[in-house]
Amino acid sequence: MDFTVRTGESIAIVGASGSGKSTLLGLLAGLDTPTDGSVTLLGHDLSLLDEDGRAEVRQRHVGFVFQSFHLLPHLSALENVLLPLSLAGREDRALAIDCLQRVGLGERLQHTPRQLSGGEQQRVAIARAFACRPQILFADEPTGNLDARTGQQIIELLFAMNREQGATLVLVTHDPALAQRCGRSLRLDSGCLLEPEA
Repeated sequence: MDFTVRTGESIAIVGASGSGKSTLLGLLAGLDTPTDGSVTLLGHDLSLLDEDGRAEVRQRHVGFVFQSFHLLPHLSALENVLLPLSLAGREDRALAIDCLQRVGLGERLQHTPRQLSGGEQQRVAIARAFACRPQILFADEPTGNLDARTGQQIIELLFAMNREQGATLVLVTHDPALAQRCGRSLRLDSGCLLEPEA
């Protein structure tokens, strides 16, 4: 497959289960490396970088929202959002609080993941992803584990924060309505990219 994602664009990666959507997302974000070919992310050829180099690119430029949240269970919501800021050398407590307030969790800053609902945990994950002001945000089935109402709230948050910060949005979804909200879709079938949808 060969395609380009433009700055500020929103793209949905769609296809049947097992078609390679999450694998492609992991490759694009530098979480995995291709056995052949290359991925260029914001001018960085990820195939030429070791794990530390790819991690540095992600830390400086990328936000990632996982389907399973990946929050650290012993940290509060605030501490989970502060962690990537701390790793980047930006201990910005006010920014972390602002991000959590923007996703509606201003009153839940000190709650740990087990004290939060699934939707609240996903909102923490989104706040964490946006706290570092990424140039590109990858989201893997961001509403997959959520009820319809909470899922819709998460979708609105993703697109609102995408517009406000101008971050490129690339997401994997089975939800046709969510895919339609994106500027375009890439359809996969058995690891192959089909004709891009308008």
